[in-house]
Amino acid sequence: MPERTTSFACGAVLSDQRDTFDAVAAEYDAVRPLYPDELFDDLADVVGDAGQWVLEVGCGSGQATSGLLARGWQVVAVDPGADLIALAQTRLTGVDFHVDRFESFAPEPARYRLVASAQAWHWIDPNVSFPKAATALQPGGWLAIFGHVPLPPPPEALKVLEPIYAEIAPDLWRPPPQAWYLPEGPVRTLFDASGLFGPVTCKAYAWSERVTAAGFVRQLRTRSDYNVIPQDRRERLLAEVEKALARFGELSLRNETHLYLAELKS
Repeated sequence: MPERTTSFACGAVLSDQRDTFDAVAAEYDAVRPLYPDELFDDLADVVGDAGQWVLEVGCGSGQATSGLLARGWQVVAVDPGADLIALAQTRLTGVDFHVDRFESFAPEPARYRLVASAQAWHWIDPNVSFPKAATALQPGGWLAIFGHVPLPPPPEALKVLEPIYAEIAPDLWRPPPQAWYLPEGPVRTLFDASGLFGPVTCKAYAWSERVTAAGFVRQLRTRSDYNVIPQDRRERLLAEVEKALARFGELSLRNETHLYLAELKS
């Protein structure tokens, strides 16, 4: 909730949280936002026309998968959440879904024009993720890593929320896990450290949404850091948050989606 930080964790450090999403699959599917059309426009500039093969890593219930499909690409999608994939399959046809971790998944070598990961790359050890993506890509293929970052709520909302968190969950009064995708985060450095990809281009897409207090709490229920704290403390916290924010009616929440894109080295 506070402003941005330059302290970030990745993959192995957060691995105890990565399995929380399937337990809240229905809520995740209902409230997690889609990705901006402009992002897929930018991907199309390098991927090309319909028919190209795309591997999506960490598809969840299909928030980014739908945008990839809309371009006419052939999508293979992998995610460890069986319930999440089941929800994606109810509305997305023509996708080759696999319930698996990317670490154990065996993509066909040199098949894909694009490997894409939306809001999932930070869960994977970079010593595994980047080499496996490189192996899966065709010569001249591209790796795209992107994620939403919720920005702090309006100051008047922060003012009423801070004492609640101070009393119930001070450990959660910090930037969310999604802050990993900010420009000051580690993504560009990890690309460079892999030695497998060319220069990284970065682009941010700003957008906003209006949500009620109840809607805001529903979003919090899908966050991994909330779902690893004890249930009784989590329920008390979320009840107090919803009660405190109800006075504002709808909140205007700002978000940024950050895309990192690089070509496989020849």
